[in-house]
Amino acid sequence: MDLLTQKRVLISSAGEDIYLFTLCNANGTEVCITNYGAIITAFRIRMRNGSVNDIVLGFDDVESYFSPAYLSAYPYLGAVIGRYGNRIGHGIFTLDGKTYELARNNANDHLHGGLEGFDKKIWRLTGSGSTPHAWVELSYSSPDGEEGYPGTLHTSIRFELNAANELSYAFTATCDAPTIVNLTHHSYFNLNGGRGTVADYKLQIAASYWLQQNDNFVTTGRLLPVADTPLDFRTPHRVGERWDPEHGYDQSFVLDEAVAVPAAVESEESGIRLEVYTTEPVVHLYTARWLGPLTGKGGQVYGSSSALCLETQKHPNAINVPHFPNTILRPGETYHTRTTYRVLEMPEK
Repeated sequence: MDLLTQKRVLISSAGEDIYLFTLCNANGTEVCITNYGAIITAFRIRMRNGSVNDIVLGFDDVESYFSPAYLSAYPYLGAVIGRYGNRIGHGIFTLDGKTYELARNNANDHLHGGLEGFDKKIWRLTGSGSTPHAWVELSYSSPDGEEGYPGTLHTSIRFELNAANELSYAFTATCDAPTIVNLTHHSYFNLNGGRGTVADYKLQIAASYWLQQNDNFVTTGRLLPVADTPLDFRTPHRVGERWDPEHGYDQSFVLDEAVAVPAAVESEESGIRLEVYTTEPVVHLYTARWLGPLTGKGGQVYGSSSALCLETQKHPNAINVPHFPNTILRPGETYHTRTTYRVLEMPEK
């Protein structure tokens, strides 16, 4: 039976209630989500042998997401990213003839929604249930001018866990004035319960092209082939097989159309395979180069390459690249995307 539990765990400095929601299915899988930043704090998989493997990085308690140690490093562990994910060059764009200047929080560029993006907001509970599967819906209204963005944006995210060990999240957004939107989720996956690095994971990304970046990781507008480069994951291979171990990966891939599995990663050590399905055109691979050292769940120390992110999204910096697909949302339109994480336990060898 699929279940949903809700527990108040904290009161913010502004007096707002912070909750922890736990989605459960009949397999014993549990997903914990807090309405602070819509953070996925845990994704626990019950294995065939009865053991439990938590496959996302995070903390044992919600209070730790407010700690000075975490906020000073701030890797966006498991949080919703908005109003616009990834980087916008120079924190500036022009929409309908008017130029907007955004918060610059990554050198001279705008990253992941700004100084206080959706990841630092307390979201409102707007729905929950256990039929047909355990689900919870959270909403946040971003006012006109927040972080420099035009228009009020009303956003909701619905998380759902089904009996097939599929965790889905679906974004919906509307606005009262033209704006730009690119929402994603920033979970850090470590399929070995937070232990070790991802170097030996086997990764597949069904993408023939990646988006060129400048030295500050801002997309330039050029699509480059992955063939004959370390970015070619069309055939699964070890994450660390071709990388520069000091830098790892921090690139956006344009997914090929009509593929069976857009992205997948697996660990031989744990026997877990994670498949990613999405309506989005791009997945950003990040192997946590800038992470840590940070002490997380169970005293595990997280550092560079301790996890990887597969951030499904629209084209970064698209508003400044005319030939990129449109990321403008206008009044009367509805933004909608969906991403699913499917977790499988591989057959024993």
